[in-house]
Parts: sequence; structure tokens; C-alpha cells
Amino acid sequence: MAITKTLKQLLAGAAISLAAVGVASAEDWKFAVEEGPGDVQTLYAEQFKKLVEKRTDGKVKVTIYTYGQLGNENDLTELTAAGAVQFSNASPGHLGTFVPEVQVLSLPFLLPEADAPKAAVLSNSKALYGSLAKDFAAKGLKLFTIYPEGEMIWTTKKEVRKPADLGDVKFRVMTSPILIEQFKLYGANPVALPWGEIYGGLQMNVIQAQVNPAFFIESAKFHEVTDHLIYVGDVEYTTTVVANADFYAGLSPERKKMLAEVRDELQQYILKTEREKNAAAVDKMRKDNPNLKIVKLTDAERDVFRKRAEPLGQKLVDMVGGRTDVILKELKADIDAAVAAAK
Repeated sequence: MAITKTLKQLLAGAAISLAAVGVASAEDWKFAVEEGPGDVQTLYAEQFKKLVEKRTDGKVKVTIYTYGQLGNENDLTELTAAGAVQFSNASPGHLGTFVPEVQVLSLPFLLPEADAPKAAVLSNSKALYGSLAKDFAAKGLKLFTIYPEGEMIWTTKKEVRKPADLGDVKFRVMTSPILIEQFKLYGANPVALPWGEIYGGLQMNVIQAQVNPAFFIESAKFHEVTDHLIYVGDVEYTTTVVANADFYAGLSPERKKMLAEVRDELQQYILKTEREKNAAAVDKMRKDNPNLKIVKLTDAERDVFRKRAEPLGQKLVDMVGGRTDVILKELKADIDAAVAAAK
């Protein structure tokens, strides 16, 4: 990844700061998110800040940086691994170029559909917080948590109900190799673009579709330049929160205990928040654009895409290698156990 001017400046500043104030600098935490003000990741970071500052009696100060302030999504991951940022969001769709194994979370029709088992897997899966966490650690990152941001919805310029409808569609996806493969299997022409280029791309017809949770579609105004919201029900958009591994390892036992408590409390908060945020976003989009058409695929229509996606797990294993096969098998076992426990 090319290092941006902003990234170089922040790294240089962080090095000077660490040299000047030593261990005390660990009490000034930076938290960078991939989204804008009012979006789900920012709401999570704001609640994190509130809880951490309260529980440390103000001894820890958390500064939040929203999208664009410190570069793009990939820059944030580099900044965190380098230690210039203590915490950041790193969504699997972008993180896949840095920690390839995390792309298991992007596989369609994998996570449970029901809220309870889905939350259990994302909060406590041994595959994720045991096996996968080791791959984060190898890149200088501590996997702090994983949480959902809502169902992934396609915004398109025409109605889509079957793969044949995607034959002439340039479909924007995040910079993850497995997402590109997914939409090839679906029949589309996938194009990887930073999210800052999506609106213009749709407006100029460089791309004809994109995929994101409802709150993000509304926030970025993609419904202004597309005509349909397509509910496929294939993927729950998840994001990880990562910390710099050395920073986290150097925290006192009291700080780690506090963070574990904050993490657990935030899991409940963000589930409720993202549901409310996404529902409100759909209502607002329909008011803003009365011509916007909502399309929810039938079970039979979904099954066509499900069958198209079946080879994707093995493609990911072949593409990434390493322990991806083991992680995927463990994750499927964790999912089965969570679903069974919820019955």
C-alpha cells in the first residue's frame, strides 16, 4: 500500500510525541473510524469514548477521527499497526488486503440470520477470537471486537432479481479479492473503489450499482443517484475494531479489565443502535426519493444466488491459503453451535 502524505505526517508526529512523553502518551488514545459523523462506527466510537473516560475518571482521553481526517480505510489500518493510532475500525471488505483470513466474515449466506446466534458468534466465536486473532497479531493488530452494522443492500439503477439482470452492471465493491469473486459469481462486473468515489461514479454512470448497509447508503446519498434498493439477504455487514498490538499488550491489567467490560457493554448498545439507525435510514430515503423502489428477493430467488456463491468458501481457501481452511471450518462449527443453542 502506498503511504500517503497524511500518513507520513501522522507517523512522524506520533514518534515525536512518544519520545517526548513516554508511557504517559498511552493515556491519550486515538480512535479512527471508516465512516462519517452520525454513522454507526462513529456512534460506537463516541460511546467507547464516553465509557472509557468515565471509568478512568478522565485519566484516559479518547480522540475520534472520522473518515478522511487521517486518510482512507487502508491508511487507518497502517496507522494502527504502526502505533500512531491506538484503535480503529477495520472492516473485512478493506482489511482483506492486510489480513486476508478476515475475509471469512465476508462470505455470503454464512452467518446466522437470527439476531441471537449472530450476536453470539460475532461476540464470542473461538474461531474468530482464537484462531483468526492470531493472524491479526502477526500484522501488529489486536482484534478487540467484531460487531454488525446491518444487512448489506444493493442500490442499483434497474430492478435485479436474478444473475442475468447483473450481466451489464458495473458493481462497486470494497477492495477485497473475495468480494470481487463473489460478484463475478453473481454475474456482475465488480469494480473496487474507495467509498469516496462511489457517488460520482454512480452519477456519471461509471458504475451502476453498489452495496452497503441502509444507514450508509442514506448518509452518503447513494439513493439520489440510483433507483432501487435490492434486499438479497446474503451478507451481514460486519466491522472489526482493532488496537495496536504492542499498545494493548503494554496496558495494565486494570486497563485491560476495563476495556473488556466496555467491549461487552458496547456489544448490546451497538446491536440496538444499528437496527434503529438502519430502519430510520430506509424511511428517510423513501421520503427523499418517492420513486425509490424496494425489492426484496423471494426465498426461491435468494436460493439462486446462494447456489452461485457455494464455491466461494473454497475459492477463499485456495486464494488465501495459510490457516484459512481451519478458521472457516471452526467458524462453521461455532455457527452451528450458536444456532442450536438459540433453539
